[in-house]
Amino acid sequence: MNYRHAYHAGNFADVMKHALLTRILVHLQHKGTPFFALDTHGGIGLYDLTGGEADRTGEWRDGIGRLATPTTPEAEALLAPYRAVLAATRARHGPAAYPGSPLIVGHFLRPQDRALAVELHPLDAAVLKAALVPIPGIRALPLDGWTALRANIPPKERRGLILIDPPYEARNELTTAVDEVVAALRKWPTGIMALWYPIKDRAVVDEAAERLARSELRKLLRLELLVEPDGPAERLNGCGLIVANPPWMLANEAKILLPALAERLGRDKPGEARCHWIAGE
Repeated sequence: MNYRHAYHAGNFADVMKHALLTRILVHLQHKGTPFFALDTHGGIGLYDLTGGEADRTGEWRDGIGRLATPTTPEAEALLAPYRAVLAATRARHGPAAYPGSPLIVGHFLRPQDRALAVELHPLDAAVLKAALVPIPGIRALPLDGWTALRANIPPKERRGLILIDPPYEARNELTTAVDEVVAALRKWPTGIMALWYPIKDRAVVDEAAERLARSELRKLLRLELLVEPDGPAERLNGCGLIVANPPWMLANEAKILLPALAERLGRDKPGEARCHWIAGE
């Protein structure tokens, strides 16, 4: 309950997560049939990078701030939907606005699609609800994210995305997240599930990936961005996204997009990007 994402909005981890999120949503739009999206830990949805929390840490300056100029042409083609969401958000809310994942999801919803953004923190849940009022098809749910996940799958739409991005404050929360993903995929084996995680101690992350590999899930793609690959274990050196049932082009896109972000977002020198299958192809 103490974690407030406003301090970290727009940082390198947001850039990585949101750029890949938009790619998944673009692929979901390719079919005319409706999709369902659930964001289990939605935050407040909309952030002011000049506001007290974000301005106090300034993390956005080494994240979205470094994307003020284009990266490579190939990566820019893949970043175009992310940049479009950012531009639309700033056109409506001002040049310092940054969209959280609920607003990004809302941007891609068509009339036939549906989404839920969940937030447990009571103050943040109220702000999130207000931020989503103008967006058709998505609503805020003031609830524990894991409870919402269990209650809302499988959805009636039969296809869609679950974004899981817990605060990782509780001990063993990554293990909990892995167990929740495995249980959710047993209920909805064809759903796309994207689990974001921080990278500090690599042994913890590798253990979680091995735990998933042992679960006998069929398609698991592990994507990582490291801005300081050899950094101390007590600081955030990178982040990752494990995607179950990823869209078929996502791995190839990540192999273009993540190295370009690593080049731009590395702390003192270019960072590293990793893309490999835990299970499947």
